[in-house]
Amino acid sequence: MRYHAVACDYDGTLATDGRVDDDTLDALERLARSGRRLVMVTGREIDDLRRDFGRMDLFDRIVAENGAVLYRPGEPEAQAVSPLAEGPPVALAGRLRELGVAPLSVGSVIVATWEPHGETVLDAIRDLGLEMQVIFNKGAVMVLPSGVNKASGLAAALVELGISEHSTVGVGDAENDHAFLSACECAVAVANALPAIKERCDLVTERDHGAGVAELADRLLETDLADVDVVRRRLLLGTGETGQTWLSPYGPRLLVAGPSHSGKSTVTAALLERLARAGYQFCLIDPEGDYAEGVEGAIVLGDARRTPTGDEVLQVLEDLRQSVVIDLLGLPIDDRPGFFEAFLPRLSALCARQGHPHWLVVDEAHHMMPEGFGPQPIGLLREMGGLLLVTVHPGAVSEPVLRALDAIVAVGERPGDVLGAFAAATGRPLPRQDLPDLPTGELLLWNPTAGGPVRVELAPPEEERRRHRRKYATGDLGVESFYFRGPRGALNLRANNLMTFCSLAEGVDDETWEHHLRRGDYSRWLAVQVKDEELAAEVAEVEGASGEPSGDTRRRVCELVRARYTASAESA
Repeated sequence: MRYHAVACDYDGTLATDGRVDDDTLDALERLARSGRRLVMVTGREIDDLRRDFGRMDLFDRIVAENGAVLYRPGEPEAQAVSPLAEGPPVALAGRLRELGVAPLSVGSVIVATWEPHGETVLDAIRDLGLEMQVIFNKGAVMVLPSGVNKASGLAAALVELGISEHSTVGVGDAENDHAFLSACECAVAVANALPAIKERCDLVTERDHGAGVAELADRLLETDLADVDVVRRRLLLGTGETGQTWLSPYGPRLLVAGPSHSGKSTVTAALLERLARAGYQFCLIDPEGDYAEGVEGAIVLGDARRTPTGDEVLQVLEDLRQSVVIDLLGLPIDDRPGFFEAFLPRLSALCARQGHPHWLVVDEAHHMMPEGFGPQPIGLLREMGGLLLVTVHPGAVSEPVLRALDAIVAVGERPGDVLGAFAAATGRPLPRQDLPDLPTGELLLWNPTAGGPVRVELAPPEEERRRHRRKYATGDLGVESFYFRGPRGALNLRANNLMTFCSLAEGVDDETWEHHLRRGDYSRWLAVQVKDEELAAEVAEVEGASGEPSGDTRRRVCELVRARYTASAESA
């Protein structure tokens, strides 16, 4: 199940003229019986809501006062209400009353009135020197502390429930719903919603108000919204012949395969980085300690001396913001598959109960899931939100596991062999086409249900780009170094990185500089060895200019290099 929580606005969404009809209440009850958690997100104060709505018990949490108050139905009143921000300044309400603002409501945190008092409220806040924000919503004027809105209140409610925004559907209709709808994985607008809300939502119901919520409930119960492509949540893989290639953050079951040192770790790092930055939680099984130095957004548990327990891992995963790398290097190699097979049911139970972790990533999959890997664990793999397996030997991975996958990413030399092994294991015919060796940074993506393999240039991870720049700015390039030799080969000045290149370039004689310049040696080195084609193209323009003094071309080339790599050199 992808969506474990439904967050609903009240007025204009659940309610028509302040009241919720029986059909809508029935739909909410059916959602609750399905195991989904219900959260109301409203601008109303709790006492005002209680007067109009007698079924607050249907909701696991109620976010009131436009995100400023959290209410827990069913708990003793003393523990049921928690303000999420400081109460309103006494001076503000007093000033507004002096100015004749009415009606005026002062809640636990919110101060609220109606138009045409918006300008008066803004003037009062400015005159009193307060750090407050004003939210306008269908004629209502709401004053709250800065940073408090429906999204911040929903986040607090979901943390208490142990559910991520990425496992939540939100439904609303008006201006003050923008923030919480954007935070939800899937944003839904009822048919009566404002046009600006509809434009930014992933789904618009055919019916209005509570009937639209009931329509959404039916679709959730029937399909879990599997037919709704939440485009704004897609993860970039790279660029192919027809444009950018994207992956859904929910549902993919991928195998990344290729020879050693072919780029598997770069593909994996790129996907993990995008998951982390988008707020998706992952659990990475690392049998050989390859990720011991850490992954963005994740804590590493275990090392060569100690293997983490399942309890430790699950305790960390309870924090939705924290992903985990499980380092199994301290476990005897033959015991690692058993650890994984025993831990998988517990991980799957957490995912079934709370919707996270969103992805399971398994390195060295041929070792962790060899032939004989049990049918029950394979069923659990199918239930994970996203699955990424990495291997150098696809043919050694359990065939039932391979059949549970829906796509493969091949990298490096002889990609046809990798795809062929996958095709043979899964019984899916591989289309006949030429599949040449892949250079660094390129891959073949094959989803058998979508046609033949597609060649994609990987969008590399940001950290990879930073490492690349540091390496070429100040590292030692070894055989990739540039050598100033001059027209007669009398010199042998080695530039082992770009900063050294600039230093030597400024010191060599004009004849040597011009010799390499006119041959295009500088741009060729930058393109082939440094792998910076953009910089190479800029330098090639300098090389192609005729009649320019040697001193000017040196300065221009070195300025181009330093403009792109000086920051990397300073951070090294």
